[in-house]
Amino acid sequence: MQTDEQDTIFSRIIRGEIPCHRLYEDDHVLAFLDVGPLSRGHLLVIPKEARAFLHQLSDDSAAAIGRVLPRIARALMEATGATAYNVLQNNGREAHQEVMHVHFHVIPKHEDGSGLKFEWNSGTLSEGEGLAERIRTHIRED
Repeated sequence: MQTDEQDTIFSRIIRGEIPCHRLYEDDHVLAFLDVGPLSRGHLLVIPKEARAFLHQLSDDSAAAIGRVLPRIARALMEATGATAYNVLQNNGREAHQEVMHVHFHVIPKHEDGSGLKFEWNSGTLSEGEGLAERIRTHIRED
């Protein structure tokens, strides 16, 4: 784990200073139940690399999370009987990130309606090709 980011509750959980209900752990990733669940089975998947934002993660940490998320989602569905779920990942306080350590919420939807609730206010794509070109010029191998 890198230590150049601020110490967070997740860093303390990784170090074993705060207990959690661990579901999965390897050299790069830890998954555990959320203590304030939106629904039964709501869990968190975090990298052991201490970074606040997804775009700051190393390729190794990002790949490790990518390998684990589908496995965790399958286990969650089997264990809870949920037939749907949301994967939520916020970056920055303005995007509702509370703990400044990358984390993915996996939130099952249940027949009782529990789970993530939000309103999607779609806009229109007005500058598609120009915006796409600007984004493409910034995609690079680091």
